[in-house]
Amino acid sequence: MLEQSDFIFQDERFADIQLLRYQVPGFKELSLRQKLLIYHLSRAALLGRDILWDQNGAYNLRIRQVLETIYTQYKGNRLSDDFQQFTIYLKRVWFSNGIHHHYGYQKFTPGFSKHFFVEAAEELGLDVTDLLPIIFDPSVLSKRVNQAEGDDLLLTSASNYYQEGITQAQAEAFYTKQKECGDRQHPIMYGMNSRLEKRSDGTLYENTWRCGGLYGHYIDRIIAALKDAIPYVENQKQEAVIEKLIEFYQTGNLKTFDEYTILWVQDTESQVDFTNGFTEVYGDPLGLKASWEGYVNFVDPIATRRSHALSDNAQWFENHSPIDPRFRKKECKGVSAKVINAAILGGDLYPSSAIGINLPNSNWVRAEYGSKSVTIGNLTHAYDEAAKGSGLRQEFVIDESTISLLNQYAGICDELHTDLHECLGHGSGQLLPGVDPDVLKAYGSTIEEARADLFGLYYLADEKLVELGLTPNAEAYKAQYYSYLMNGVLTQLVRIEEGDHIEEAHMRNRALIARWTLKNYPQAAEITEKNGKHYIQVHSYPMLRTAFAELLAEIQRIKSEGDLPAARELVEEFGVKVDKDLHQEVLERYKELNISPYKGFINPQYKLIYDAEGNIADVEIHYGEAYDHQMLRYGKI
Repeated sequence: MLEQSDFIFQDERFADIQLLRYQVPGFKELSLRQKLLIYHLSRAALLGRDILWDQNGAYNLRIRQVLETIYTQYKGNRLSDDFQQFTIYLKRVWFSNGIHHHYGYQKFTPGFSKHFFVEAAEELGLDVTDLLPIIFDPSVLSKRVNQAEGDDLLLTSASNYYQEGITQAQAEAFYTKQKECGDRQHPIMYGMNSRLEKRSDGTLYENTWRCGGLYGHYIDRIIAALKDAIPYVENQKQEAVIEKLIEFYQTGNLKTFDEYTILWVQDTESQVDFTNGFTEVYGDPLGLKASWEGYVNFVDPIATRRSHALSDNAQWFENHSPIDPRFRKKECKGVSAKVINAAILGGDLYPSSAIGINLPNSNWVRAEYGSKSVTIGNLTHAYDEAAKGSGLRQEFVIDESTISLLNQYAGICDELHTDLHECLGHGSGQLLPGVDPDVLKAYGSTIEEARADLFGLYYLADEKLVELGLTPNAEAYKAQYYSYLMNGVLTQLVRIEEGDHIEEAHMRNRALIARWTLKNYPQAAEITEKNGKHYIQVHSYPMLRTAFAELLAEIQRIKSEGDLPAARELVEEFGVKVDKDLHQEVLERYKELNISPYKGFINPQYKLIYDAEGNIADVEIHYGEAYDHQMLRYGKI
């Protein structure tokens, strides 16, 4: 077992991926009861993995089974180029929980031959004829999530949330009708936990994910693991949360889900926490249906002092936000924030994970009961360690003085921006009465992420943060301003294939903010050329704050009023298209650095330790499991 002092952050690289291991500091110091709670909740966080694979594409589970069988049983030359390329393909599929890129959504192109694949499968008694176009034909199921304006987003997306043949117009009409008949004041999150399907007579219906329904086999096992955790809960509130989640899984009732989220938000006392279930909607081109995810965490009490300083002052930040007063919350309720250490990552948070999370997603629950925000400290630490000495700043930052600024302040400001984004940004503002929270449709996720990012950017430069001791001085914010613009315009382009547009909501958000700012405030910052290379040149950091304030006010107006045309215009103009020449330049410069643009994690293992009498004496954590071993083991759980 690797000890923390011997810890190796970088584990393996392939394609555009770098795998990291994350420490779980503080686990050994937890009580046995807390360790056992984490152990059982961690099992529950892994048991829904196949749900996500099926959500990501109807053929994913079958393809994974075939690929893993060949990988483990192939008797031919395992050193051949075909098998080596096959191995890389399988590792990419594992990483993305399916055959489409986890971030760019495009289908992977195999580096091995069709002949090799067919021959290897046939030797093991596998008939893969029907899978050949799915794997090898680039025109078949080419994108998992298509967001291109003018396309039918359902007919052109490979995700499995809607039965094949159902059109975007049909699905939107189905859910519009549901909302018209529903509770306007406390609307459920329509469609969140179901696959929309079509009967033989052409009428649509929801196949709900619940016990006895779709994914019932997996949900039964998740429930069993949750029940195993109940004897080790820290308090009655936590027990009520788990029991209500089980009830939701059993019934599929979305009103029960709201009851669960309310209980979960109100449990701010437990040191150990978790999420488990259908959560984020980025994988659905219509932004309605939620992918399955699970993770378990516990509080980092020292780092949490930073986030508490923000949540304790949530009303001050809301009152001073540069938005129309009509859109400000009169009372910020139940805003809680903490820095946590992830104990396990599962579903849509594994192997690639968010570093900050704010839940629940229901607007009315947030308004009436509040929200929980977390920054995942041990993951950000792993990222920081892996980035040291990469040469990225030397290549893309315009001069030594700016590099020095970033070296000194970028780390702390990046973490603080995440805190502001998750803790206050997502929880800020309010919809006007009667505005449908889903009215922005495919643009909703991008607008929401831009709103939270802009909130954080605006307040990073505020003297209030110096007063609270969160930034060391009034100059530190400049590091985040520069790195944000550089990423939005330049460095994030390495995540885009040549010729493609930006699809992913977070990337669109960053591009939107950076490009809008450069166009509308050229006196504050611009793209400049130096020695044949392009850089961000900042002329006035205070003026950048003015730009962010103006854009935040407009983004909040769009969100609060439900202005779909304005959302469409803003995202399409600034968040989608890529300058081909600039893109090619960035790719060439980045290639010289030999850096993987995407990073993800290998989970630790938890093992029960028994004493001589057969009683559980401890839970040990182990870090040394290989990537392929972990993936194959998870496939058998």
